[in-house]
Amino acid sequence: MSQKKAQPKDFNWSELGFEYHDLPYRFRAYFKDGKWSEGGLETDSNIPVNEAATGLHYGQNIFEGLKVYRRQDGGANLFRPDRNAQRLQNSAARLMMAPVPEKLFLRALQEVTKANKDFIPPYGTGATLYLRPFEFGGGPVVGVHPADNYVFEVYATPVGAYYKGGLTPTAYVTNEYDRAAHGGTGAAKAGGNYGASMLAGDQAHAAGYSDVVYLDPRLHENIEELGSANFFGITKDGRFLTPKSPSILPSVTKYSLLEVAKELGLEAEETTISINDLDQFTEAGAMGTAAVISPVGSITHHGNKHVFYSETEVGPWTQKLYDRLTAIQYGDEKGPETWAVDVPLN
Repeated sequence: MSQKKAQPKDFNWSELGFEYHDLPYRFRAYFKDGKWSEGGLETDSNIPVNEAATGLHYGQNIFEGLKVYRRQDGGANLFRPDRNAQRLQNSAARLMMAPVPEKLFLRALQEVTKANKDFIPPYGTGATLYLRPFEFGGGPVVGVHPADNYVFEVYATPVGAYYKGGLTPTAYVTNEYDRAAHGGTGAAKAGGNYGASMLAGDQAHAAGYSDVVYLDPRLHENIEELGSANFFGITKDGRFLTPKSPSILPSVTKYSLLEVAKELGLEAEETTISINDLDQFTEAGAMGTAAVISPVGSITHHGNKHVFYSETEVGPWTQKLYDRLTAIQYGDEKGPETWAVDVPLN
């Protein structure tokens, strides 16, 4: 049975949380007999799934996340959706799933956005329409091997800031858990990675921290990710550094900020960053689609707390990076040609 459908009048756009709402439409396509169906809009938010589906038993489930930004002129932008399409294909290859063609992926985004256009929050509210493309193995399988059938869907939900404080520095802590194995699925956006992170995250929250700093799974020395986001630090000599590792998810936001940092006059590099070398940074942050940038006030490792720029105020470079990237996303400033993609709403 479907949930009650949301209505635009239900929302106070300036006070949205990061939560799911059952909107009128989603896009769904099916892979069967070696090919994808044309796909189209559907109204039912529930998906019939066989009890032996590989998506339920063997972890054949992957997803993406991106946002629709309401421009000042009333139009709407997607931000670098081609990168999300490519990353979903890379995740599918790692989990031996049928890749979703980029053309189908992009059409699904456009149709879902247009069908739910009344739920794109107004410009200036800080809220966006979050799109969640995902794919899972739907065919019945008992032995451990890939499914023959797959389901691809994109649903939408209006969201506010991922972290309620916005650009307010928060505290992170290391612990003994690994986010992903060396040679595992860390570079894929696989559902199992997130399920495995919940215990570590819950323990960090219970101890008063925003989330966990995950270290590399072999040495437990080098920074990999901060919760479900990528890490960056600004050094005293003007470098924007972010970890490089085969078990890190390649964030669209990270690669965008690497370019923005260079544009703003910082040297920018992916490199190994030891948890023991935090003194080199004057500012630090977590970056990803949901939060864009969340300033890191401190990191505690083995009981030793390192404070960056401030525990209460955002640093100047972090603010500049945030302002420039969000200005491109909302269409207030021009960025590289392929970054802000107009979504026809009529």
